[in-house]
Amino acid sequence: MARSTITQWQMFKAVVEFGGFNQAAERIHKSPSSVHNAVQKLEQQLGVELFQMHGRKLVLTAAGEHLLRRIDYLLHEVERMEHVASNMQVGIESSLRIAVDEAFPKEPLYQALSNVSEEFPLIRIEVLETILSGADELLQQGKADVSLSPFTLSENLSEDICTVKFVLVASNDHPLSKALEPLTLEHLKAHRQIVLRDSALKKQTNYGWLGADQRWTVSHIASSIELIRRGLGYAWLPEHAVATSLTDGSLQALNLDRGAVRSTNFYLNFTDAELLGPVTRSFLGQIRYLTMAC
Repeated sequence: MARSTITQWQMFKAVVEFGGFNQAAERIHKSPSSVHNAVQKLEQQLGVELFQMHGRKLVLTAAGEHLLRRIDYLLHEVERMEHVASNMQVGIESSLRIAVDEAFPKEPLYQALSNVSEEFPLIRIEVLETILSGADELLQQGKADVSLSPFTLSENLSEDICTVKFVLVASNDHPLSKALEPLTLEHLKAHRQIVLRDSALKKQTNYGWLGADQRWTVSHIASSIELIRRGLGYAWLPEHAVATSLTDGSLQALNLDRGAVRSTNFYLNFTDAELLGPVTRSFLGQIRYLTMAC
């Protein structure tokens, strides 16, 4: 039989997270004495010292640091089991939160949402539009149930769901569009490029950067298209997003000496299949089927 309890470990972790017994007690709505006693009893049961005072600062011992790494996994599993049980009790979840990269094809996404809405008419749907790493960051923060992302999810399984073509475009009156010979990298570097800013807060990257001396960075594909229409630069953009503009002649695909078209895989990501309710599972089935033609 285990001598320690989940509550003791939760209080131990709270002391670490909030920097002391009094701070932890305030945040978890317990008395300082109950938090202190729980940690002290835990130390007695385990026969190790978890904290030491360095001056006026409470710090973890080496044993405390080692046990903290292990208890994080245990507490996560406890929380996960509670979520699974909650889903079993409630049945159908009340909302569906999807983090989707702006470059992901809209038609299959909107059709999937429409089909899910018909099946579950009372569901609240939240579409969180992101750029690059942003979709997976929201998923990992628990702010989304599913992400449709151009990146695989680290330390988890990612499902390859479709491929999106990107083309390099400029306005029809841009100097690059009027070039008589195929463009090289050196030609491109001499003009302004419009780059998409990663919407993630922690880990960011810019897509399609070629090393141009001039660069404007925007947060949305629509902004990039508008700037390009005005002749203010060129950019790599999803072919489906600029298809109408290419057809009506307001934008033009640039003639490169090589690499005129790029392809990016998109992935269907979620963190734990056991936590997914019927609404989310329905969406997964719909989006898998509807992207088969991508």
